[in-house]
Amino acid sequence: MKLRKWTITAFLIAINVILSSIVVIPLGPIKAAPVQHFINVLSAVFVGPWYGLAQAFISSILRISFGTGSAFAFPGSMIGVLLSSLFYMYRKHIFMASVGEVLGTGVIGSLMCIPLAWFMDLQNFFIKPLMFIVSSVIGALISYILLIIMKRRGLIDKYIKNK
Repeated sequence: MKLRKWTITAFLIAINVILSSIVVIPLGPIKAAPVQHFINVLSAVFVGPWYGLAQAFISSILRISFGTGSAFAFPGSMIGVLLSSLFYMYRKHIFMASVGEVLGTGVIGSLMCIPLAWFMDLQNFFIKPLMFIVSSVIGALISYILLIIMKRRGLIDKYIKNK
């Protein structure tokens, strides 16, 4: 089972790093990058909190290395995937995983980034929470829709029974 979870985690990291460089949604002054949030919810459902944390950490390192991410990726993504996983483990409902991602990344993660932005002397660090919230809502919504479709086709239940 560990090999299966690591394989899924590696696959999710690859998807995240590749799509993060392609998918950026401009919303006025805000650029939403919802792929990390999308992948976080998938990680919460399929591999759980510890592998999800590994996914968020490794993805953040790779995205920063390739220039498609920033230091703000660490607190946001890691808190988001952890809360998403815990909400999903508690309720076993996809909606709760999505809510956990939005609360974890969009609210708590964005607040954790304010001191980092202040330390980095960024002028617009108060707009970061809005960017995180918009981006996490978009990513969580996309993952919710995909997971609901998978659940209706019996793919999630089949995977979880074999877990």
